Amino acid sequence: MLARAQSIDFEALFGASPNPYVLIAPDLTIVTMNEAYLKATMRERDDLLGKPMFEAFPSDPESESYQALHQSLERVLQSGERDEIALIRYDIPLPSGGYEERYWSATHTPLLDAGQVAYILQHTVDVTELHRLRTIAAEAGHYARQATGVFQRAHAVQEANQTLSQETQRLRTLFEQAPGFVAVLSGPEHRFQMANAAYRRLVGDREIVGKTVVEALPEVVEQGFVTLHEQVRSSGDAYIGRSVRVLLEGEQEGPIEERFLDFIYQPINAETGAEASGVFVQGHDVTEQRRAEERQQLLIHEVNHRVKNTLSIVQALAMQSFNVRMEPEIARKTFDARLNALSAAHNLLTTQNWESAGLLETIKASIAATTGANVDRVRLQGPDTVVAPQTAVSLAMAIHELCTNAIKYGALSNETGTVDVRWSVRPIENGPTELEIEWTEAGGPPVQPPSRRGFGTRLIERGLSAELRSEVELEFRPTGLNCRILAKLPRISE
Repeated sequence: MLARAQSIDFEALFGASPNPYVLIAPDLTIVTMNEAYLKATMRERDDLLGKPMFEAFPSDPESESYQALHQSLERVLQSGERDEIALIRYDIPLPSGGYEERYWSATHTPLLDAGQVAYILQHTVDVTELHRLRTIAAEAGHYARQATGVFQRAHAVQEANQTLSQETQRLRTLFEQAPGFVAVLSGPEHRFQMANAAYRRLVGDREIVGKTVVEALPEVVEQGFVTLHEQVRSSGDAYIGRSVRVLLEGEQEGPIEERFLDFIYQPINAETGAEASGVFVQGHDVTEQRRAEERQQLLIHEVNHRVKNTLSIVQALAMQSFNVRMEPEIARKTFDARLNALSAAHNLLTTQNWESAGLLETIKASIAATTGANVDRVRLQGPDTVVAPQTAVSLAMAIHELCTNAIKYGALSNETGTVDVRWSVRPIENGPTELEIEWTEAGGPPVQPPSRRGFGTRLIERGLSAELRSEVELEFRPTGLNCRILAKLPRISE
């Protein structure tokens, strides 16, 4: 079938058609016409070729005939769609001079090239005799029903065409306003025939209609989308993509943006068994949904990490609190106190969405949770700064152990002792921030180095050193315990 179609001489077919045809350029210059057109207009070919339409067939620009024909041609040029004139009076010059009154019905069909009107094919039908019959019948009262019916049908066709035009415009509006992106690609070059507002926004409002995908979106070629278009067109099988990653240029050759799309490539089949004439593209930008899912997954991993860390801390607290050398009741109270300190640190972090915590609030909350009514005997001095979540937990547990030691053996074990907590923060160029905390007790009973290191002491010395890459010095002075911590604070994002 294709071989026979290619062997047809369409130029000869055009010339031999009994229907009058004339081919007009976008500037309304006559390009060619067939013999039927020359016969209908009583003109010679050399008189018309290359002439503007309204010069070859002059008419008063203010006349209804001129306006109707000119407006019809302009509508075709602007919309790229066919336009029809059911009835128009347009007089033609006679070879002998003067003009002959003629009535016509005309159809103007655009011939497109790369989405633009390249030519207009005018099909004209001389309906002068029908119009005269109608006039005669109306005047004489004979055959009025038959003659009038012809023109009623002509007007009905014109009204139907107007209705169709309105419906087409309504569908175009729906297409343009569709919430998802939609485009139509035609031919083996995958040329954009249509693209709605959502599609144009997706590609940075570039001019794409009339261009091939390679010309309009060169950045997608290496990503395999042109190959995918060809597979769908040649195979006739639709392709569905879910959350497919694509890199697109922003507006006015802006930076490359990563987007994630749900879409379907649907072949456009002209007839059963034939190769698809194009591809219909429809989909949605799901970038925000994809990023929300990634954030959710990250949050799940973060929660798992925090839960494991917290369970590890609780396990260590339990093992050390309930050791064989401690009375069960004392061990329970010790364990409860340590859990309260841990809980206070977690409460503080929860109010900050576990993103960071204030150093001052971390110290104050831990001291308040441990010392109770003796909180006023602990004096705090130092600048506030933010610390990472795990840093806040480690500091809170260390402060709790220092407070517990002061209550049991140190400055808070009597009615007069006090504790001074001072700290300073020093930013280091091209390095982590240094935090120095000094815990100084005074007014309590004389202290001596313990004969063995308890869990609290080990938590302060080893826990802080491991977590904060810090140095911890415990000095048991006769006047009271002095603890100096020099820590390197990790960045909040670490």
